[in-house]
Amino acid sequence: MKYEFTDDYLTGIASVDQQHAKLFDLTNECYELVMDDAGTDHYDRIVELIDELRDYAATHFAHEEEYMERVQYERRFSERYQHLRFIQKLSEVDLDSVDENQQEYLLKLLDFLAQWLYGHIKGMDCRIPREED
Repeated sequence: MKYEFTDDYLTGIASVDQQHAKLFDLTNECYELVMDDAGTDHYDRIVELIDELRDYAATHFAHEEEYMERVQYERRFSERYQHLRFIQKLSEVDLDSVDENQQEYLLKLLDFLAQWLYGHIKGMDCRIPREED
């Protein structure tokens, strides 16, 4: 079952919501690899996907943190900490382990991303106040 960017993930901040939708797209790319033939070597695509997730998330987090600073969001420091942990997790990937058991790694990555999308976006980002017009 693919991950759907539904209305309950909306923050009401258009740029943030667009970026979150892209994170869902990247998560669904991971899902598609999991559902593909387990005998297929996906190593190069997994490495590309990890890099793309890390780079896109870093760009998104910088934008989101800039916005939170601008509106003086009181929980911006705990948000930043969570962002740093996400990037750290993707930066510490042992590529040899990935190559040895690609399917297992993809499942772990997918679990991590699903928990992040649900827990962080719904649990934290949806609390960010909208900027006054």
